[in-house]
Amino acid sequence: MKDDEVKRVVKERYGRVAREAGSCCCSSTCCGTAKPQEIGRKIGYSEEELEAAPAGSNLGLGCGNPIALASIREGETVLDLGSGAGFDCFLAAERVGPKGKVIGVDMTSEMVERARANAVASGYENVEFRLGEIERLPVDDESVDLVISNCVINLVPDKKEAFKEAYRVLRPGGRLMVSDIVLLGELPEFIRESVEAYVGCVSGAAAKDEYLASMRSAGFEGVRVIDESPFSLDCVTSDPTGRAVLDGLQDEDLRGVEGRIASIKVIAFKPGRA
Repeated sequence: MKDDEVKRVVKERYGRVAREAGSCCCSSTCCGTAKPQEIGRKIGYSEEELEAAPAGSNLGLGCGNPIALASIREGETVLDLGSGAGFDCFLAAERVGPKGKVIGVDMTSEMVERARANAVASGYENVEFRLGEIERLPVDDESVDLVISNCVINLVPDKKEAFKEAYRVLRPGGRLMVSDIVLLGELPEFIRESVEAYVGCVSGAAAKDEYLASMRSAGFEGVRVIDESPFSLDCVTSDPTGRAVLDGLQDEDLRGVEGRIASIKVIAFKPGRA
């Protein structure tokens, strides 16, 4: 698919998730019929975090907890790339406090509307949600202390541009903390060409080395994988609304695929001014 077609399909499917409050995940354990709270526990969120966020903000779409390793400080400005219904934004808002600010950007209007409604309903005044694409962020240059993202950049056709934009909006000395899906080996053609596998965070994923190289080429330093875990094939066999997409394939068709997909947490830094 061309880039514009990819974006159209992603918007359509994740818009449906926002409307239906469906849950499937992009995690190392995936979800099957699991609820968002169960998914959250499996991918690293504490019970306190799961209870603190507004009801309806956790749709079970992540592959890790970027908040846990981000060392968010009071008064900082945090930007979430692909903020969905606002789950990670609300957790970050608790940490930055009233003097800080959290900005969530998502290209799906239904997600932005849902996140804004969650913020109003729960009285969050230090969180703002903006409609926009990660490759063209509606955010000023050098205005953010920390950029986070949770299983979203794999959905972006131009990952190099996504990291360039993250670099642009960060202040000198700012940090990037990402949880995402990467490839450790080549996928079979039937998965590479599957629209549903793309939406399910698999066929659009980049090779691990290529992914990290894209960060470095954008200007980031200290790029480091903090955690890496296997990605369950269950995530390939259903899209974010739980619909089976690879039914009918024989076990031998899928053998070895799981070992070629991983969930990673990566941290990187924008150099400070001399």
